[in-house]
Amino acid sequence: MMNENKTQFSNIDEYIALFPEEIQEILTKIRKIIKENAPEASEKISYQMPTFFLNGNLIHFAAFKHHIGLYPTPTGIDAFKEELSKYKGAKGSVQFSLDQPIPYDLIKRIVIYRVEESTKIADTKHKKK
Repeated sequence: MMNENKTQFSNIDEYIALFPEEIQEILTKIRKIIKENAPEASEKISYQMPTFFLNGNLIHFAAFKHHIGLYPTPTGIDAFKEELSKYKGAKGSVQFSLDQPIPYDLIKRIVIYRVEESTKIADTKHKKK
């Protein structure tokens, strides 16, 4: 089953369980990287995708038939545009083809960047009050 199916799931565990074992391993590893590098973030399902939330949506990820999609917002893509240039993507997303190694280290650095960015934005909002 792939994300194109509008199967109902209420949490990330249920989402990951929808996929074949090799995809579950990739999704589980991405989730672990995000949890380790964004320990304050909470998990939820948003836009039918696993989402980590920290002062707003921090990062989404999802599995598709031929790729893993990572959605770290346009700023998260822009900050790593040179390294991400070899992957298919759009303004706020990148696609990691399943027939290539998943760049876990790059994902980790994107998550760290997004946590720092999210924290700065939250700090700025609190200072304005």
